[in-house]
Amino acid sequence: MAQQTILTIILNYRTPELTIQACDAAMREMEGLAGEILVVDNASGDGSIDIILKAAQENGWTNEGRLRVLQSGWNGGFGAGMNFGMGAGLSSGKTPDYFYLLNSDAWPEPGAIDLLRNFLKTTPTAGLVGSHIKGPDGITHTTAFRFPSIAGEFEGAARTGIVSRLLKRSIVPLPQPVSELKVDWTAGASLMIKREVIEATGGFDEKFFLYFEETDLCRRAAQVGWSTHYLPQSSVVHIGSVSTGMKTWSRTPQYWFDSRMRYFTKNHGVLYTSLSTLGVIAAGTLWRLRRLVQRKPQADPDWFLRDLILHAIATPFRGPAFKVPPAPAPIPEDLK
Repeated sequence: MAQQTILTIILNYRTPELTIQACDAAMREMEGLAGEILVVDNASGDGSIDIILKAAQENGWTNEGRLRVLQSGWNGGFGAGMNFGMGAGLSSGKTPDYFYLLNSDAWPEPGAIDLLRNFLKTTPTAGLVGSHIKGPDGITHTTAFRFPSIAGEFEGAARTGIVSRLLKRSIVPLPQPVSELKVDWTAGASLMIKREVIEATGGFDEKFFLYFEETDLCRRAAQVGWSTHYLPQSSVVHIGSVSTGMKTWSRTPQYWFDSRMRYFTKNHGVLYTSLSTLGVIAAGTLWRLRRLVQRKPQADPDWFLRDLILHAIATPFRGPAFKVPPAPAPIPEDLK
């Protein structure tokens, strides 16, 4: 019986040096596993693809088809880039049994990929499984979550103990799991997905440019019978937000608000979305009053509530910040 195959997909956008490090770690962890690594450059336009190709060739990674580098032809965001990679499949033209999505600033530790594959292989109802993510400093990143809800949005914006205790079953970030746990959704920084899940869902919704795309995919997978899991034994080091700059946002970009609104309206409707936004505004206002009295530090980017309100008012009268472009032209042979 043929060994089940894994296609590891690393999405690059203007992070060639980090992508090369991710490739190095992934090559090590794919040793002995059937499959390949595919680097997708999301139209970086900064020479990334040449830098990555040169490093791959110098390290011998492209030998025997173990690693390929492809140009997506456009920057459609995380979901579109990963869809492109999944659509490309294996170099043989076959579809792999598993897709392993790895951020360009993430490095799987020993056994990380194999553990995810084995979990999906031995858990028939599991469709997606994510790793324990930690920073280079060893501090765990929260990546196990419940689906967002009105109550969860209110709790997250209120940042108040009594509210969190009353709404503890709605808090979006879950307490850090110490063993395998079924979750609503987990982050895409290190995420393995069964082929059948992609066939059933069609992959990521490309109308999400960045953020909420994993949440939406896990929800759609659950609707067709596939569960999502968190496996802390699989460990990955992740810098985080290198391509997006989220950690240093002075203002929240419009595409984040667009993605939030799309997630809620798509999955819950306009009324529910409106109530969830009103909940954030009410709870956020209470938090800001506490800040004034108790001199607490700022927790949101500048003008967050103002931008949220203006976005909610303006959305019916304008399109999203990110417009889905037409399908890209065929990829030139010299870039394949």
